[in-house]
Amino acid sequence: MPQLKPKDLRSQDAEKLRQMLFDLRSELSKLRGDVDRGLVKKDVGKVRRAKKNVAMVLTVMHEKGVQE
Repeated sequence: MPQLKPKDLRSQDAEKLRQMLFDLRSELSKLRGDVDRGLVKKDVGKVRRAKKNVAMVLTVMHEKGVQE
């Protein structure tokens, strides 16, 4: 998934943010699993981008007062 922009996230509704958070967390889990099993080389860039995207969605959700 590409790097998300805070401006784009702030325009989303609460349900869309929850869905994005679920998708990003599942993507991050899959990436970590693939790295742990040795299926792919440790691609720090993808893992770092996924973690930052999760953090950004959580920040916007907190700003809006949306529960996880």
